[in-house]
Formats: sequence, C-alpha cells, structure tokens
Amino acid sequence: MAQGRGKSSLSALILLCCMLLHCCDMAYATTYTVGDQYGWKFFITNWTEGKSFEAGDILVFNYSPLNHNVVVVDANGYKNCNAAGGKVYNSGHDSITLPKGQSYYISSFTDQCQYGSMKMAVYAA
Repeated sequence: MAQGRGKSSLSALILLCCMLLHCCDMAYATTYTVGDQYGWKFFITNWTEGKSFEAGDILVFNYSPLNHNVVVVDANGYKNCNAAGGKVYNSGHDSITLPKGQSYYISSFTDQCQYGSMKMAVYAA
C-alpha cells in the first residue's frame, strides 16, 4: 500500500511542477502597444520590424472605433484585404494574445487595407 501512495504523491508533484512552469511562461509575456504612442493607424505595416514576439505576448490595439477596427485574418485575407470570416474587434482598445506562428491583422474599413496602410503581419516564436 505504501508503494501506491508514493507513486501517487510523485505524480501529484510532477503535475504541480508542470502547472507552475506553465504559469511562469505566462508571467513573462510582453505587452506591446501596436503603433506605440500613435496607436493602430495608417502606415502601421512596418511597426513590427526589430521586435521579437513570443507566443503568449499581448498586442494592444488603440484606435478610434469610428475610423478603424481590427480583424484577425488568415494569409489569404491579409494578401487580398478580405475580412470575410475573420474575427472582428471594434472596441478601440483591444488586447489580443499572440498564438505561435504567423498572425495577420487588417482594418476592414473602406480601402484602409487595400492601400497597404492598415495591415500588419506578426510572427511569434
């Protein structure tokens, strides 16, 4: 009987350690304000240059909801400025957690993406 209890305690300890490691990863997430002090606005495409993003980092999009929105799209939606099927944010202060890999963001307001000024691609390691 003592053997079973020992294995159970070890399993519980391993599970606890895994949970703590997961929490620690989340604690080190970085929050980025897209466009810095200027916010999510025209000609934002190159804002990501020189930055290193990790999965779990948070992008904060600040903008006027009367003039812009944020739509999370796939590569095709990004290339063609097509927001159909994308997740739309329109609060003016949106926080989006980056998944691992490539993510794409556009504004679906008339012609803002088509002119290349309201679209952004982000890669998170």
